[in-house]
Amino acid sequence: MLDKELLDILACPVCKGDLTYEADKDILVCERCGVYYEIKDGIPVLLPDSGKPLGEEKT
Repeated sequence: MLDKELLDILACPVCKGDLTYEADKDILVCERCGVYYEIKDGIPVLLPDSGKPLGEEKT
């Protein structure tokens, strides 16, 4: 689970848009870019090339 204060300041590394936290999948989603970013060991991996297309999320 990510801290609310951290979620408030995180942004998509590509478009700088808002990210939505999906706690059940432990990912951050950028609807504008159509990608998600994984959270590994509690740390969001927000490198521009690390985004994965929506629809390929782990379950």
